[in-house]
Amino acid sequence: MWIADNWEDYEVIDTSGGEKLERWGDYILVRPDPQVIWNTPHNAYEWKHKNGHYHRSSKGGGEWEFFDLPNEWTIQYRELTFHLKPFSFKHTGLFPEQAVNWDWCAQKIRNAGRELKVLNLFAYTGGATISAAAAGAKVTHVDASKGMVTWAKENAVSSNIPSDRIRWLVDDCVKFVEREIRRGNTYDGIIMDPPSYGRGPKGEIWKIEESIFPFIELAAKVLSKDAEFFLINSYTTGLQPAVLSYMLNTVLCPKFGGAVEAQEIGLPVRENGLVLPCGASGRWSRK
Repeated sequence: MWIADNWEDYEVIDTSGGEKLERWGDYILVRPDPQVIWNTPHNAYEWKHKNGHYHRSSKGGGEWEFFDLPNEWTIQYRELTFHLKPFSFKHTGLFPEQAVNWDWCAQKIRNAGRELKVLNLFAYTGGATISAAAAGAKVTHVDASKGMVTWAKENAVSSNIPSDRIRWLVDDCVKFVEREIRRGNTYDGIIMDPPSYGRGPKGEIWKIEESIFPFIELAAKVLSKDAEFFLINSYTTGLQPAVLSYMLNTVLCPKFGGAVEAQEIGLPVRENGLVLPCGASGRWSRK
């Protein structure tokens, strides 16, 4: 398992009864997590000192209950700064477990010996984008949500990323890649974190089980002949590490060589020293 264990401003304190207890900077949140199917005693004192609690509804969705939580605050990861705010369906605008992938991509970028062009698809609030740009890449950031792209821009400014390092696009990822193929544009690295289900800005439907393999094949067409890496992350339980590995091996290795690795990703839990699983990632690299 690849573990995001380099955080100082974030930690999973405890897990129990379908929920995780987290510290986000100075604030304590309780949020639901479908992986937490065990019940253990609430020994951590933070269970009784939370600033926000997202309650799931039996009818779907849910709502926040707040206890002295600001509308927005920031946390840092290494040299990066991220704006957080509680919004719909339990999210805060950041997936901390992805830091293990940010670090891997940043290392590939720094070790390349040249400036890389990186494409980040389904790029959300820009964690991977900003990390890649800070490592020296020129990044194209694509997400179908205007609000998420605006949020990502705020994170880039707070992280002191020069404005010419990132190209921001509100677009359907599939249609964008199709246009890039027609234009003849290529990238040295691709990052993608596709949703299980989603809609593009014009109502385009995305279902990951049906769409992901054709999309990997499509995205491979915009890899440069000297491409360095390809990263895919998934929170969909059906896309286990072996499935991600199989797809990347099938599409990329015959054309580019290189090697593929795939693992679960996770976050350490302070109270018991165990690791909370948080999806899976597949990585192809030339070296």
